[in-house]
Amino acid sequence: MKLRFSALAVAVACSAMSSQGWADEAAAKKWIDAEFQPSTLSKDKQAAEMKWFIDAAAKLKAKGVTEISAVSETLTVHEYESKTLAKAFEEITGIKVKHEIIQEGDVVEKLQTSMQSGKSIYDGWISDSDLIGTHYRYGKILSLTDYMAGTGKEYTNPGLDLKDFIGTSFTTAPDHKLYQLPTQQFANLYWFRADLFAKKDLQDKFKAKYGYDLGVPLNWSAYEDIAAFFSEDVKTIDGKPIYGHMDYGKKDPSLGWRFTDAWLSMAGAADKGIPNGLPVDEWGIRVADDKCTPVGASVSRGGATNSPAAVYALTKYVDWMKKYAPKEATGMTFGEAGPVPAQGQIAQQIFWYTAFTADMVKPGLPVVNADGTPKWRMAPGPNGPYWKEGMQNGYQDVGSWTFFKDHDANKVAAAWLYAQFVTSKTVSLKKSIVGTTFIRDSDIRSDYFTKNAAKYGGLIEFYRSPARVAWTPTGTNVPDYPKLAQLFWKNVAVAVTGEKTPQAAMDNLAEEMDQVMGRLERAGMARCAPKLNPKIDPNKWLSDKGAPWKKLANEKPKGETIAYDTLLTAWKNGKVR
Repeated sequence: MKLRFSALAVAVACSAMSSQGWADEAAAKKWIDAEFQPSTLSKDKQAAEMKWFIDAAAKLKAKGVTEISAVSETLTVHEYESKTLAKAFEEITGIKVKHEIIQEGDVVEKLQTSMQSGKSIYDGWISDSDLIGTHYRYGKILSLTDYMAGTGKEYTNPGLDLKDFIGTSFTTAPDHKLYQLPTQQFANLYWFRADLFAKKDLQDKFKAKYGYDLGVPLNWSAYEDIAAFFSEDVKTIDGKPIYGHMDYGKKDPSLGWRFTDAWLSMAGAADKGIPNGLPVDEWGIRVADDKCTPVGASVSRGGATNSPAAVYALTKYVDWMKKYAPKEATGMTFGEAGPVPAQGQIAQQIFWYTAFTADMVKPGLPVVNADGTPKWRMAPGPNGPYWKEGMQNGYQDVGSWTFFKDHDANKVAAAWLYAQFVTSKTVSLKKSIVGTTFIRDSDIRSDYFTKNAAKYGGLIEFYRSPARVAWTPTGTNVPDYPKLAQLFWKNVAVAVTGEKTPQAAMDNLAEEMDQVMGRLERAGMARCAPKLNPKIDPNKWLSDKGAPWKKLANEKPKGETIAYDTLLTAWKNGKVR
């Protein structure tokens, strides 16, 4: 009787396991049909990929893993992951995900706390690749390259296809290993009202005054001329004020993003080199010949944070905002300024994030046509007078999955599964449509975006062009992003208010950066800790061969523009412009 009962129990258990497996595959089919369309994969291939996730999750559930935690900042794409994809993952794999959405500053603060304590608050983190230099130097973050080849091999999706990701060069450290897996990215580009730029009367007036065509500005001189033209000459469109520029300047942590997101390198303050200038990067930090050891930010130590190009960049930021933007701009934060161009009274914006695309194409907006296509377009940002071919063009945000090295191995494996799930080819195209934050080349080149490119104002053409590689996140020269980034907004703010000149503000910023790096040098790091150069006469560092660049005699060369259609043709032909 006992033997027959045991056999029956085994049969029932096997039946339950079998039906559970079918239920998982049924759940996958439901999600594939209802949510994960369109996709670059056929439904059969989507189902096969989901079957791999089901099988991999079963191994972890057998070890007792039924729930994991993850965190990311508040962006539309992450809300989609948290509310929709986490639910799908749970129904398909049986592992519940508590994907928390908090403010960017809070993510960084909790990350710092975890690094200091050695205990990770979450099983998986979406951390900006801006922290790659920090993650590498402190030695607390898991090398995905090592993990995928070692203990994580059985939990690594054979269809992951790392070569399809467009942002892995930004999440690779000086040791050439991958530390973070991109899950969303967006660029900082030039935005303009194509419908206004196409008006014949405005074109004629601009040409008569400036001697060249009204078009997409190639340099900051042209951007300034166009800003002045709309603000001071055109003044109104359809009875409403029109402004030639938009920005924000409130003393707030978000003001720091305005500068750490490559403003100095857009002016030309850094050295040549993609993804970031070497030896001097877009923050003005110089590294030693090993390409890893920071040696200073101030010009007196060989850096460029207070160099003529950097001071010029800050000067133009303040001047343009006060002269050509709505007067409210100086008192706005990033979040408050973001929606303003959609209201219809901004002619152009030099510093605009493509993450706003989804909110700028909503029906009924003053900047959207009746057929749903935008009246605006986006294009590569213009370059400052110090900029040279081969330099970084602008900033690109790359939010990336990040894991602590010494965290519970089974929890890390489950979080790694979830990270791969939300970046998988099964779901990534749909996620790209929801957030307009591309991570895969196959999505960018999909039939869907070919057919719908006109709805995105140039975003698809930009990401398909060779230009995109010159838009990069903060590089590996920055030894501790949280500690150094917070220095920017306080110093920029006093230049906005006029309490300090741009030169004095940048001098103070550079000095504070050196002080922080000096403390990091004394405290020590796992690898590539700062080792500051001694201070010498700044003039001995200033050069016309490399950063820090010496002051130009003429910081406003003649303005240059390009017709937008010509730019699109260049992109299609595989050229930057």
